[in-house]
Amino acid sequence: MSCRVRRVDTLTDADIDGLAAVLLDCVEGGASVGFMRPFSSDRASAWWRGLAADVEAGRRALFVAEDEVGIVGTVHLVLAQPDNQPHRADLCKMLVMQRARKQGIGAALMDAAERAARSAGKTLLVLDTASQDAERLYARMGWTRLGVVPGFALWPDGGLCDTTYFYRELVER
Repeated sequence: MSCRVRRVDTLTDADIDGLAAVLLDCVEGGASVGFMRPFSSDRASAWWRGLAADVEAGRRALFVAEDEVGIVGTVHLVLAQPDNQPHRADLCKMLVMQRARKQGIGAALMDAAERAARSAGKTLLVLDTASQDAERLYARMGWTRLGVVPGFALWPDGGLCDTTYFYRELVER
């Protein structure tokens, strides 16, 4: 599968539709990414529309991966941090559609996010995940596992799930 990653600075309706489809696919697939079932495409679209101002203002760096059909993955960085943490960014919503997994898309999105973080002067990235597949990806890419918070969130159908935290230093100390 041929895939291209691009940074999105302004969310178009087509971007919203594609991102909503990715989010819906991941939630329907059981990913604990902040939403409960039943989850609708309208709700997914509204969530992405809610991020539009932060993306356009540069407070978030949003990336999408596209194949010949459309958007198949996404990740974003929360660049705007408190005054005492200007060196840090949060990596959020690393999502890849079920049909496009295990093809290097997650790694390509992570690479793009890390390059953008460096360009923005960020030297520390943090993330959390409830996915063992994602944990393996992050470890392969040089992220450091901090530990697990038991029962931190819920699965989309209910029931507590553990969350694992990771960090990545972008410069040597």
